[in-house]
Amino acid sequence: MDKLLRLLSENSNYTTAQLSMMLGEPEEAIEARIREYENNGVIRGYQAVVNWDDVPDAGVMAIIELKVAPQMQKGFDDIAEKIMQYDEVECVYLMAGAYDLLLIVNGRTIQEVSSFVAKRLAAMHGILSTATHFMLKRYKEDGVPLVDTKKDGREMIV
Repeated sequence: MDKLLRLLSENSNYTTAQLSMMLGEPEEAIEARIREYENNGVIRGYQAVVNWDDVPDAGVMAIIELKVAPQMQKGFDDIAEKIMQYDEVECVYLMAGAYDLLLIVNGRTIQEVSSFVAKRLAAMHGILSTATHFMLKRYKEDGVPLVDTKKDGREMIV
């Protein structure tokens, strides 16, 4: 695995000077590699890890499992591409196991997400079944702890 990509995925706020020191490479080489990754589409964007539980009116997030009938010569790609177009859909993953596609969907309310699943997803040609799981609390996201165990008097014991 590319160490530069690993570091950037852990913290995209690192400066090229910091990355240069951590990797033992010249800063210009780091800048060139980052530009190349961006131009080739390896790096698709940069984002902050937000603790949405601390944001008033942040809405709800659901994980949706889909069982899908694959299409001849196309597999799951066509239906995944159609699902990706919905604004509510944050992520789409092809899975191995009990279901075929995993979606992460955002909405203002549980009812809004439920309506999206019932009226748009479940009604799509090729969708065999859905299972919706609403996110209640985030403890860790993208490797970043989102809860402060010391804040409520508890400490983590390993």
